[in-house]
Amino acid sequence: MFFSKNAPEWIAVFLGNPGDKYRDTRHNVGFMTADTLAQRQGVRITKLKYSALTGTCAFGGHTVLLMKPQTFMNLSGRSVRQAAKFYKIPPERIVVVSDDVTLDVGRLRIRRRGSDGGHNGLKSIISELGSDAFPRIKLGVGAPDHPDDDRVDWVLGKFQGKDHDEIEKALVRAADALETIVTEGVDAAMNRFN
Repeated sequence: MFFSKNAPEWIAVFLGNPGDKYRDTRHNVGFMTADTLAQRQGVRITKLKYSALTGTCAFGGHTVLLMKPQTFMNLSGRSVRQAAKFYKIPPERIVVVSDDVTLDVGRLRIRRRGSDGGHNGLKSIISELGSDAFPRIKLGVGAPDHPDDDRVDWVLGKFQGKDHDEIEKALVRAADALETIVTEGVDAAMNRFN
C-alpha cells in the first residue's frame, strides 16, 4: 500500500454525538475540542471517511488525522478501527478526547491507557481495537448535584453560566494537550495539564 509522505502518523479522535440535538452538550466536549482545534489550525473537519468527519493537520512535522465519529457514541470504535487499520497506526498513537463526569467542570486528566470508566465511547474503542493502550484526554463536565439525578439527562444537557466559561477555557487547554502529546509525548502532557 502506498502512502504519501503526508499520510497520518497519529489519529486524534474527538468523541460526541452527531446532530443539532446534541450540539454543545456535556457529552460533546470532544467535538467541541475538535472545533476549537480546527479553528486554531485553519483546517476543516468535514470530509466523510471511516464513518467520521475528518480533516488533517500537523503538529511539529507530525501529520494528524482528526476524526469526529458520526456513528453515535456507543459505536465510535468502528470508525477508529477502520482508520487505524488503513493507516497502520498503533493504539499508542491514537489520542481520544472525551467527557468525564467524575472530574470537576473544566478539569483535564490525561492518561496513557486505562479502562473505559463507564464511558460508552471509550468502551467501544477498547473493544474494536482490542486494546486500552491509547492515550486519552478527559475533560471534566461535573456530575449532577443529586446522586438520584439521571446521568444520561445530565450529559445530554448544556453548560450554563460559569460552567460554560470554564469549559471554553478547558477546550483550549485540551487542544494544547493534544499538541503536546504528539510533539513531546504523553508524560510531558500529563506533567503539564493534569
